Amino acid sequence: MSNTLPLCITDTTIITPITTISKANVIIRGSQIESVAPADQLPIPHEAEILDGRGLLLAPGLIDLQFNGAFGGDLTHDPANLWQIGAGLVRYGVTSFLPTVITSPLNNVRLALSTWLEGPPADYAGPTPLGWHVEGPYLNPEKKGAHNPLYLRKPSLKEVLSWSPEMGVRLVTLAPELPGALDVIAALAERGVVVSAGHSMATFEQAKQGINAGIRYATHLFNAMPALHHREPALIGAVLADERVTIGLIPDGLHVHPSLVKVVWRLAGDGRLNLITDAMAALGMADGIYSLGSFDVHVTGNRATLEDGTLAGSILSMDQALRNLIEFTGCSPAEALQNITTTPAMLLGLARQKGQVAPGFDADLVLLTPDFRVHTTIISGRVVYEANG
Repeated sequence: MSNTLPLCITDTTIITPITTISKANVIIRGSQIESVAPADQLPIPHEAEILDGRGLLLAPGLIDLQFNGAFGGDLTHDPANLWQIGAGLVRYGVTSFLPTVITSPLNNVRLALSTWLEGPPADYAGPTPLGWHVEGPYLNPEKKGAHNPLYLRKPSLKEVLSWSPEMGVRLVTLAPELPGALDVIAALAERGVVVSAGHSMATFEQAKQGINAGIRYATHLFNAMPALHHREPALIGAVLADERVTIGLIPDGLHVHPSLVKVVWRLAGDGRLNLITDAMAALGMADGIYSLGSFDVHVTGNRATLEDGTLAGSILSMDQALRNLIEFTGCSPAEALQNITTTPAMLLGLARQKGQVAPGFDADLVLLTPDFRVHTTIISGRVVYEANG
């Protein structure tokens, strides 16, 4: 479909965290939504291209804040592969994402940032990378997970001098208890970088110090951190109790038990819960051995592990995360969507651009079937994927 004529999505059911409109029309001009209203109140422009939404659900495009790779490619091993890997995410309804580079030589981060700054190739029709999620190298070796301990290091103000959203660093995961971490947290937060606690042995008090310094996110809650204890709630208790912190969670049924996903949703699902995939190179591929940073990951079914059995990313897609949250919690589709649309947009300071089906917002949208499968993905007003296309 052309991007020069207005696009009208007709007779669809709009579901967002804020509103549901049955039998609605949506008019898109250029890259933005122009009008949204019930079909009998919003005439179709005579020159518009029509996208029939009958029997489908129209939602904001999905946003993934932790994505390591897919389709056989690993972004830490080859950050320059960003655009090729990213293009395939449209099949999962993803319209924006944070590619993630895990613990590795710092030159990998520099290469990742330069790839992002150079911009996409002219024919790129995939989701928008909103910057990078730099996960490490300032992590606690005791909770390294699938990160190579050879490259772990203490936080350094000098090393992060150029890290900012403008330069491509949008989110940084670190362990707040490490020496020098509080100064790095404060410096990054002042520049607008979202700082997250993860891969950490922080006590409750250390976690609170990190939050007071500027931490506003928790990376894959429960994973790579001490277990919650009723007398020492540690990092988990600190971030759940503090309303300033958004909670990242992998709802694949392996990283966190479905019943505990439901508990966290009840505690934080009103705008503080953010579902992520933590997907790695095996997403979209057959079982086998794939890369995650420095390591080989053995993939069987929906489980990805190092040779010693350590979980190493996931094979979860964003649309499956949506379906899983509905199944695990019994929440409504609108409630589930909040955690992968408006909440991540708000965390990144993009709440006035993304995460809603409303006039003036980016025309990043997904049409879903009644069982929440991706039918059509629209990015910047262009149809970039159709399931039967």
